[in-house]
Amino acid sequence: MPTLVRLPAGKALTVRTAADVFLDSLGNANTVRNYGIGVGKTAERLGDTRPLASVADDEIGEALELLWGSTAVNTWNARRASVLSWLGWCRERGYDGPKVPVWAKRLTPPDSETPARSKMAIDRLIARRDVHLREKTLWRMLYETCARAEEVLGVNIEELDLAGRRAPVKAKGARPRTRRRGAVREDFVLEPTYWDAGTARLLPRLLKGRTRGPVFVTHRKPGPGKVVGPRDVCPDTGLARLSYGQARMLLDAHTAIGGESGTGWDLHEWRHSGLTHLGEAGASLLMLMAKSRHKKPENVRRYFHPSAEAIAEVTSLLAPGDSRR
Repeated sequence: MPTLVRLPAGKALTVRTAADVFLDSLGNANTVRNYGIGVGKTAERLGDTRPLASVADDEIGEALELLWGSTAVNTWNARRASVLSWLGWCRERGYDGPKVPVWAKRLTPPDSETPARSKMAIDRLIARRDVHLREKTLWRMLYETCARAEEVLGVNIEELDLAGRRAPVKAKGARPRTRRRGAVREDFVLEPTYWDAGTARLLPRLLKGRTRGPVFVTHRKPGPGKVVGPRDVCPDTGLARLSYGQARMLLDAHTAIGGESGTGWDLHEWRHSGLTHLGEAGASLLMLMAKSRHKKPENVRRYFHPSAEAIAEVTSLLAPGDSRR
């Protein structure tokens, strides 16, 4: 249930009081933390003790510009959205106050700078003799499913449908089945991901007869001081689930330029590469959205980075009829 907040009666709200009662009304701790940055700093910039009704619209825009005008687009949008919610919340409760001015617009997020690797580069990396079977399987699975790394790393063996080449994952922003605190994975709506022959050939070799526990595990048991949930430990071997940070370091170690740490590939590049290659092969936007499980077309667009060769090939379709012979 939403938190009930008692507003001051008989007097106008000050900027700080308005900010505090708004943040107190938010039930989610993560939302409070994220919104608190935008609302708190804006209130401080405007003046904590000023009546909210005395603040002009342009002052809100100027505060946003001074605080976050030179930050990344996503940061600007997030801070602007928090202030927009704050001021709208106050107006809905009958308190006079400013609005975010029209000129302080939400900005269009830029295309992702994450590169898409070529099929040849992917095949060569996975075929290398110095790459362990675990990494080969993880990378091939990430590429073929176009799933997020956290989703694939969170899958357990008993959830795999090896015959159907699919597995359910807890997606980013998954819808909860219940509203209780401390919900476990099964309390969320899971979404299927699909792989193909490359992953299908590697998975049985990786599992080696294991039937329970995480698909991708570390090579050592967790130390005595580390607390690990029962779902994240193989009951047969005692090995813990491979973490995102460990998987990222392993990929970087095998792809670093000149052996310099931090210069290698990123785990998210598998998703970008898979979606790009599907798009180059002619998959429709709706099919790419279904594969990636994105809800908005513009989000898929940021993942699609066709190669120069693919653009040149499609451009050749515009040539005169006899020039392609």
